[in-house]
Amino acid sequence: MRSYAIGDIHGQLALLQEVYRWIEADRRRTGDWDAPVVHLGDLVDRGPDSAGVIRFLREGVEGGAPWVVLKGNHDRLFERFLTAPDWSDPHLREGLSYLHPAIGGAETLMSYGLYRPTSFHIKKARQLALDAVPPEDIAFLQACPIRFMHGALLHVHAGIRPGVPLDAQEVQDLLWIREPFLTDSRDHGPLVVHGHTAIPRPMHYRNRVNIDSRAGYGGPLTAVVIEDRRVWVLNDEGRHELHPV
Repeated sequence: MRSYAIGDIHGQLALLQEVYRWIEADRRRTGDWDAPVVHLGDLVDRGPDSAGVIRFLREGVEGGAPWVVLKGNHDRLFERFLTAPDWSDPHLREGLSYLHPAIGGAETLMSYGLYRPTSFHIKKARQLALDAVPPEDIAFLQACPIRFMHGALLHVHAGIRPGVPLDAQEVQDLLWIREPFLTDSRDHGPLVVHGHTAIPRPMHYRNRVNIDSRAGYGGPLTAVVIEDRRVWVLNDEGRHELHPV
């Protein structure tokens, strides 16, 4: 059973288009045009073209591509900034808004044509954003699932809370968790494929695979192909197996 996965994109449309060339090359080698491509969330913020990333993925899904686009914590922050003015994510410290430089929301709004939105009062920035962001982009983000099971794999943005049954996981954990997930070595049942925690290169930890390779901070974007529980990183030269550590 084969599938592909792409780590946190963070508005890097050019990198996304590049990894899709690698995926297409791998499909030609295998003859498999039906294996799903799972995007692990954080489509937006920090990078230069979040609007382009959403449009690229939305149009692909609408066109029938076998793509699954998961929701990341940044995607929910953007969507709720637009649609729920009184909502506050409990994982953000008090006083931290979507337009704070640590979040990178201003870059997302600028990709939709707003100029220096951090100079606006947040209510004005929200109204300008609602005028600029196509309703179909908002609906696309709202409809993104939180997790995706495929054979022996669980794809999720951040991870899971160890010891909690998969059907009882909290959305906040699936979108935000780091500890105790990152240091837990127990077998979770499925191999958990995730992003959210930025690391210099993809890593296979036997019970989980982290493919957030810091695209949101100037690093590369990682795409992998997974067959059963074997994982290969893709690049211009083809496949390179990612061995468990």
